[in-house]
Amino acid sequence: MDTRFLQSFVAVVECGSIAEAARRLDLTPAAVAARIHTLEEDLGVTLVSRSGRAVKPTEAGLQILDQSRGVVRHVADLRAAAVDQVGLGQLRIGSFFSAAISIVSPALEKLYADHPELSVFVDVGHSAELSTKVMAGELDAAIVVEHQFAIPKACSWNALAEEPLVLIAPSRFGSDADAHALLRSEPYIKYDRRIWGGRLADRYLRERDIQPRVRLEIDGLMTIASFVSRGLGISLVPDWAPMWGQNVSLTRIRLPGTVPTRSVGLLRTVRGPRDRLVDELLRHALAVCRPG
Repeated sequence: MDTRFLQSFVAVVECGSIAEAARRLDLTPAAVAARIHTLEEDLGVTLVSRSGRAVKPTEAGLQILDQSRGVVRHVADLRAAAVDQVGLGQLRIGSFFSAAISIVSPALEKLYADHPELSVFVDVGHSAELSTKVMAGELDAAIVVEHQFAIPKACSWNALAEEPLVLIAPSRFGSDADAHALLRSEPYIKYDRRIWGGRLADRYLRERDIQPRVRLEIDGLMTIASFVSRGLGISLVPDWAPMWGQNVSLTRIRLPGTVPTRSVGLLRTVRGPRDRLVDELLRHALAVCRPG
């Protein structure tokens, strides 16, 4: 059995689409479909069912899904170890966009000081997608924003920072300004609703029947902080510590009452082949997020 066929099966199930799996694997949809068909013939069962463009695993497919992920992960580890001179294999980690510079960069600097020959692959993307890759064994760990998903037994969550929503405004406003009054009157820069922090802000506004004058919607907390500091509007965002270390003119205005909180942490596989490296990465990330 060609393990690449198992890799294609896992990708199709995770993506829910042959076309999307093909993009992930850098193959044509026809090649992915042929791999699935060959695997089904080899096993003598139907593994996926198609309904239009959507693809779902059959009962037989679900029964072999976890084992297939394990085989794919072990083969990847074997290949990495075979070409790695120091016997560690390639460390594969993920990071959401804002954390790539503020957390991953300084943490890797410390990790490379101890392991100068280490090979690292960094996947920068959205937290939900990165979490799925960790749970599928495609990444050893990822620094992500915690969202509503069940963590399987093969993974663990390690909190790095808790960030309540705050209103950020240009420096001409005082920190004791009425946050809700500003949200109703000032131009508003909306944190992208596809992002978990953006959803928290959106829900906060809806629950309080506040309808701000949206000037623009964008992802990237550092970008939003820059826009706000230039007087383009105000924004409701998680209290992301790196925003305050930049040369920007911002005022932090706390929200009244109970405030939603975003949790940032490291999602990792348990008993993975690079546990020691992930332990070190976690230690360095904690030092970055909780200095002193």
